[in-house]
Amino acid sequence: MSDVFAKKAKQPKVLFPFIGNPRQNAPKGLAFELTEYIELVDLTGRCIREDKCGYIDNNLPNILTRLNISTENWLVLTTQFRTLFHGAVGNPQALTEFCQHQHLKKRAAVSVCQKLFA
Repeated sequence: MSDVFAKKAKQPKVLFPFIGNPRQNAPKGLAFELTEYIELVDLTGRCIREDKCGYIDNNLPNILTRLNISTENWLVLTTQFRTLFHGAVGNPQALTEFCQHQHLKKRAAVSVCQKLFA
């Protein structure tokens, strides 16, 4: 086995943000919108062969429907995410489980999560 694969890769502390259209003096980040990325992942999963890992059946509804997120809430999430959230995000039950697993005493932004991930 190669030394490259044997060593554990150092993970960044934060992910690059989605910055949209690249421009001069743009901040570091991914040159497309989060919505475009989600659509790309969904479309790619539908193109992968049925007998392969990652396959998404063409009969399944789109990703937002499967995640039970309205288009209105998705718009709020994609335009105000960094303003609304500074930690874990998800439905209240998943947030509770995450906080218990991480031994955190309070769930940050739980009221916003309840509204957006009902």
